[in-house]
Amino acid sequence: MTNRFEPADASLRDGRAVHLRAIERSDEEEILQAFDRLGAEARYMRFMHSVREANVPRLREVLGSFPEKGLAIAATVPADDGIDIVGAASFVIGSRGDDCEFAISVVDGWAGAGLGQVLMTALVGAARTRGLREMTGFVLAENSPMLRLAGRLGFAVRRDPDDFSQCICRLALDRGA
Repeated sequence: MTNRFEPADASLRDGRAVHLRAIERSDEEEILQAFDRLGAEARYMRFMHSVREANVPRLREVLGSFPEKGLAIAATVPADDGIDIVGAASFVIGSRGDDCEFAISVVDGWAGAGLGQVLMTALVGAARTRGLREMTGFVLAENSPMLRLAGRLGFAVRRDPDDFSQCICRLALDRGA
């Protein structure tokens, strides 16, 4: 059981390549740039309501809690200023200590190429390596691409009985790959 994430390179369906690595506090500016590249619909799907500006204090709080309380993985590509983050997936460890909640974002222009699957597969693997037993995510019921991906990855997908506008995606991490 470890909280380290080993960087890796991945090829997408369209032939583009990304580098996966753990997000660090020093990535704040790149994360904010990636947020600015998210379209309105991608932001809505990620935050489950309309968001126009990044919540910088919350970002700093979450980044400061890693790796003790979770992990965020960035998909990066070379850019004129060094790198661009084109997608990210994270989990935050729950109050039980053996469960986590995931979130994922893919920048417009990189959606539909398999980046979400690459990120979620890496995130699930990292959670398993960490010894977590269950991963949960709350996904808008209208977010068909994410719900299909969750199903392909083995998540049980059910409507939230308390809020029919969202689904709960749950994966037992201690059940094989």
